[in-house]
Amino acid sequence: MASRLPRRRFIQGSAVVAALSAAAACSGGGSNSSGTSASAASTADFTGTGPITWVQGKDNSDGKVQERIDEWNELYPDEKVTLIELSAEADQQRQSLINNAQTQSDAYDVISIDNVWVAEFAANQWVVPLPTDELKNDDIIESVWETGLYMGTLYGMPFATDSSIMFYRKDFLQEAGVEVPTTWDEVKSAIDAVRALPGHEDIGGFGGQFAKYEGLTCCASEFINTAGGSFYDDEGNVTINSPEAIAGLQTLIDGFKDGYIPTDSLEWKEEDGRNAFEAGNLLFYRQWPYQYANNMAALGEEKFGVAALPSIDGNDFVPTLGGHNCGISAYSKNKATALKFVQWWTSQESEKYALETQTLAPVIGSLYEDSEMLEQFPYLPTLRESLDSAKGRPKAVSYGDVTAAIQDAIYPAIQQQTTAEDAIATLESSLNALS
Repeated sequence: MASRLPRRRFIQGSAVVAALSAAAACSGGGSNSSGTSASAASTADFTGTGPITWVQGKDNSDGKVQERIDEWNELYPDEKVTLIELSAEADQQRQSLINNAQTQSDAYDVISIDNVWVAEFAANQWVVPLPTDELKNDDIIESVWETGLYMGTLYGMPFATDSSIMFYRKDFLQEAGVEVPTTWDEVKSAIDAVRALPGHEDIGGFGGQFAKYEGLTCCASEFINTAGGSFYDDEGNVTINSPEAIAGLQTLIDGFKDGYIPTDSLEWKEEDGRNAFEAGNLLFYRQWPYQYANNMAALGEEKFGVAALPSIDGNDFVPTLGGHNCGISAYSKNKATALKFVQWWTSQESEKYALETQTLAPVIGSLYEDSEMLEQFPYLPTLRESLDSAKGRPKAVSYGDVTAAIQDAIYPAIQQQTTAEDAIATLESSLNALS
């Protein structure tokens, strides 16, 4: 059984080496039970070539992921990659990956890990440290690169980043003679104007992923962060119980109470809201950029558009930084092939392919300025601005406990079952108990 790296429940901030080293020192000195220093984990044995698996969540791209893998398999017939699709839900994906790691199975080789799982998977040595000099280049967005670091060492190579943007029904706004809103008050006015049209009286207003799962953590965090609240400070102290955090949550609660956020979205995950949007039952949708390709196929460019999420009470919207990184399982038998695949899967050619075929947000900065890409995807500057202003969720070794606490506190509040003050106080108590 592999010994574990030093653990600390909360690793806050952007993984700056000095800060993380200090955090580790506060929690156990910097060596594990076997006396191995954390820095000793900076090397891994990348040997073994042959067939491997690529493990990710459900592919919603109509087979484009498999098509790209087929290209690899033609190039390297002796090192074939098999796609394994997990659940569409992040929580279930994480649990499947953990189950595989805890049984030390070699069934998974290269795995797609949400950027907030990196600390947990690295601390438990479920994934191996990766060679920075073979993976980093100056064109990778720095804030995205840092999502793959734990204690200053790369454990997850970013292959797709994410930041929320606002999809809107262009056709309905034009019918109502309304400009694309830039503020929360304008969003509400636009909803009122469209609902005044015959046939649109019951249209949902501003949707998001508000079911009790990871999407709720992302969406609620945005309202809290936009109001100036925070969950932790740079030292990992719990700071959630502030007037700003309460005000942000209250804005979200009022959206439901006043009918501008549809109650149906209390059960929505990503695809549920997309279906409502494409069916004409939703005017605005807070969503990840992958939806663009789906909307183009289902609606065409005449019926929808993409914009920045609205400012709230004069504060620029603070999106949640999402994204996925490649990790190599500690139990993979063909780590040399796995590393070669990661290099190929995160190359500029692969990043461009993922943008063109799946509208995944690339980790390569130059693609946001590429004239060919801008012509094909005019929303890229909006997406880049969202990425630059986005804030990550807490980096936590026990992230599953943290996000569960957030969901347990927030969900009753948006159901109108408790107040913003009580919900934030409950969350403060839960997060302190986890520290």
